[in-house]
Amino acid sequence: MILHKFWSAVVAQINKVANLFWEADPIAQMRYEYDRSVEQLKEGRVGLEQYRGLVERVSRQVAANKAHVQKLEAETKAYLKAGDRTTAAKFALELQKAKAELAANDNQLQMHETAYGNNLKKIQHANEKLIELRQKITKYDAELKMSAAEAEIAKLSETFDVNLTTDFGEIESVIQQKIDQNRGKVRVAADLSSKGVAEIDAEERMQAQLAEQALTDFEVELGLKSPETSPVAQTAKDLGPAVTEKTAEKQTN
Repeated sequence: MILHKFWSAVVAQINKVANLFWEADPIAQMRYEYDRSVEQLKEGRVGLEQYRGLVERVSRQVAANKAHVQKLEAETKAYLKAGDRTTAAKFALELQKAKAELAANDNQLQMHETAYGNNLKKIQHANEKLIELRQKITKYDAELKMSAAEAEIAKLSETFDVNLTTDFGEIESVIQQKIDQNRGKVRVAADLSSKGVAEIDAEERMQAQLAEQALTDFEVELGLKSPETSPVAQTAKDLGPAVTEKTAEKQTN
């Protein structure tokens, strides 16, 4: 009883492992069964060819028996016509044996022909089934691969669901945040690049006015131009109080 239970448990585990391999790649299993059936069919064809050789030998024997019977019939008739009954009787007895042998061989030939025809039909049917099986294997292989691809596409569609609750959504949020930070840096750099431009422009205008005033003063010293207060007032208005004070100090000196 214990041995029986132990053996049953072992068989169950072996069957479990076999099922795992069976289900792992069913197309490979089908191809294995197909190849094995093809090999069996090849062996059956070889056996059928050998059996056909036997049928041909029996058929040739029957043909020889028929020819022998026909010859004995002709000789028996010839001796009867010649009035030689003793010799005719001998040929008649031999003819009787030949006919019995012919009948036995003919029956055997019919039996072999029937068996050969049945086996031939079975092999032809098996060959048709193998062709159908090969077509099914190709079809199932394509359908299995297509269904696997559809399953992967379904997974990808779920993975690519742009939702903040998914990993992909979180990653996209981080990327967008980095893009915003980079754009912020670019904007700050652009804003900083324009800082001080107004002061530089004012400084350049001041330098131009100071240069013009210096030239005017030089012309007054040379007597080329009389002193005028309006340009100085206009310059002070343009440059502001600080520049006016600097100009007044320069003139005093």
